[in-house]
Amino acid sequence: MKFGSVSVDEACGAILAHSVRYGAIAYKKGHRISSDDMALLKSNGCTDLVVAHVEQNDVSEDDAAYLMAQAIKGTHIRIDPAFTGRANMFATSAGLLRIDCVGINAINALDERLTIATLPDFRHVVEGEMVATVKIIPFAIPHTLLQSAVQIASSEVVQIVPFKALNVGVISTVLPSLKTSTLEKTLLVLAQRLERAKGKIMRDVRIEHSMNALTQALEQMKGQVDLIIIFGASAITDRRDIIPSALEAVGGRIEQLGMPVDPGNLLLLGELDIGTPVIGAPGCARSPVENGFDWILQRLLAGLKVQAQDIRAMGVGGLLMEIISRPQPRAGGEAHDED
Repeated sequence: MKFGSVSVDEACGAILAHSVRYGAIAYKKGHRISSDDMALLKSNGCTDLVVAHVEQNDVSEDDAAYLMAQAIKGTHIRIDPAFTGRANMFATSAGLLRIDCVGINAINALDERLTIATLPDFRHVVEGEMVATVKIIPFAIPHTLLQSAVQIASSEVVQIVPFKALNVGVISTVLPSLKTSTLEKTLLVLAQRLERAKGKIMRDVRIEHSMNALTQALEQMKGQVDLIIIFGASAITDRRDIIPSALEAVGGRIEQLGMPVDPGNLLLLGELDIGTPVIGAPGCARSPVENGFDWILQRLLAGLKVQAQDIRAMGVGGLLMEIISRPQPRAGGEAHDED
């Protein structure tokens, strides 16, 4: 592509690099100059223009943006028609956005003229939400550059993993100090979280905060639901505490206790022997404010397997907003039951 200032006589077929106005004549950036335009511009005193000439081996900005978007488009993604060198990509289903970060970085590293921007990997998105945009910086790029970028891309670079309609069982352990209103609010907040991801509470069990009561409740839920969430009356502070011990006592296993996300540090993730995921919810999960519980819950609701190494990799970006309702904000000390 050739770019620069030329006389009006040399501008036929070129693309205006900047908007121009001469008298009553005005053209916007990106306008392709015709012979009639040249005559009008000259008659109004224009002598030269800054333009771009697209050459034979170039791909126009709109075509390049759309073709690049097509190359990285995965499942449940739609692409709007390209304009001004930009192709926007949207979710066609609610779910988790999955991004091949290595692939995106490799394409962006090829050349400054071709760029891709996305929402973060594992972002919860709704149908119709914009998730990525491809922008070509100049008015055209060499075909060889586009070809190189397409070779790096795959159909899994940007995709949506839709949520599944999971049936959830909730076990709440109770102590005399725990108000019934707190339990009701917890269930309401959870139901709202699940509704956004097509899930629903199928069983709601409330028991005393004891090893015996919890093992019985877990045994009774085996094979009855797709996911079990335990809201403890007190926080899990050790693998030998009541909730992890009860899970192991009924044949389950602990995948991870604790996570580098705050709020959310005291989350437990495990499973029963039949493969049903079990979350020991941190106290902050009673709040509707985003916390580490959301990050794990959303992945499970999308049918993704979550392993210890996945949780341990959440530290960068894992310091979330302060929850005002915590008994003691971070600056004043650690609020164990809310973590």
